[in-house]
Amino acid sequence: MAQDTAARLRTAVAGDAEEITRVFLASRAAALPGLAQVHSDEDTLAWITHVLLPGTETWVAEGEAGELLGFAALDGDELDQLYLRPDALRRGIGTRLLEQVKEASRGELSLYTFQRNTGARAFYERHGFVAVAYDDGSRNEEREPDVLYRWTADGRP
Repeated sequence: MAQDTAARLRTAVAGDAEEITRVFLASRAAALPGLAQVHSDEDTLAWITHVLLPGTETWVAEGEAGELLGFAALDGDELDQLYLRPDALRRGIGTRLLEQVKEASRGELSLYTFQRNTGARAFYERHGFVAVAYDDGSRNEEREPDVLYRWTADGRP
């Protein structure tokens, strides 16, 4: 897979909230058709504006024209979010965002993804994450079975 060297990573700012929301919604719709939408688009924007951006370390990837291609958010030792626009997949942008999060971490990360999101699961496994627990969906708002992944810099789960 070729790296998209034209994409630029930077720290997210409050003014990115609308574009981050569009990427989040488009990515989830493309990767998980039929996933329960438990919040309106407006509520999702409010969450990104008032919770995600002020409460996490968030980075965005921008294309040559300044368009937002993806974002990743680190909350303590949790990779809280990593989403790409559907047309930005398989260009190395997700890898670059994940590398940024790993570099900013304390050498260990956990994340949840839905069990049926096979593309995300394969991506994380390629990057050294190990599945450590499976859930029936009772822990998330969508009631969708998920899997907990862990990564450590020293390779121990």
